[in-house]
Amino acid sequence: MLANPFYQKIQALSHTRNTSLCIGLDPDLEKIPTHFSRTMSGLQAFLEEMIEGTADLCLCYKPNISFFEGFGLEGLKLLETLRKRIPSEIPMIIDAKRGDIGNTSAMQARYLFDYLGADATTLHPYMGFDSLEPFFRYQDKYHFVLALTSNPGAKDFEMEPMSDGTPLYSHVIKRCLEWNNHFHNIGLVVGATHQELRKARGQSENLLFLIPGVGAQGGDYHFATHAGKNVDNNVLVNVSRGILYAFSEKNFMAQTRALIQTKFTL
Repeated sequence: MLANPFYQKIQALSHTRNTSLCIGLDPDLEKIPTHFSRTMSGLQAFLEEMIEGTADLCLCYKPNISFFEGFGLEGLKLLETLRKRIPSEIPMIIDAKRGDIGNTSAMQARYLFDYLGADATTLHPYMGFDSLEPFFRYQDKYHFVLALTSNPGAKDFEMEPMSDGTPLYSHVIKRCLEWNNHFHNIGLVVGATHQELRKARGQSENLLFLIPGVGAQGGDYHFATHAGKNVDNNVLVNVSRGILYAFSEKNFMAQTRALIQTKFTL
């Protein structure tokens, strides 16, 4: 795989940290520890403490943009602020699931990368190559294409067999492999809640997987890590609610660190 800043950061951190953990940042005022005020300033204080307290224990952070959009402009300003709080050596994936006609995708990419400063994002492949190319052209960024997601509805389309008998997600992987031969900055989203994770990895030895579904959705961290590693021994296993809202006491950070060191190390 050719050099890519995001991939290089993940590779470097993987060599020094005994984890594959990506921490999802999904803000919810009703779930933050009770000693924080149920206001935007309280939410900011909680998320900043979470980042400061876990920055040495993970490989990256993944804010889901919808959780910030739900607070309107204040939420997006909070996301912009948090970007500055994340140490420069730790990449940030903005989980946006974008992908539209070319000129629209170009504007989506501009906002995520040029304005918010994301190192990577997530993309829908349904509309095809021309909806994804504006993202891929940001060659110093990384792009995780949805292949097999962790939600139950994955069976409605992603797992449906095509005319050759293979599921739709397998065709997505095949196309991503072809595109990656040119752009060298494409990864896949493959859910931890499906046994097909091994099949997906067998079809693609080199692409980096971002694996959701561990924790609240029932996926197993160690299985996902073992089954999802690529030829460089790299994988990103995302945990959001299972870390963010595991504890509500004032000493939640000490408890959170102990949880990560116990359950999310290798």
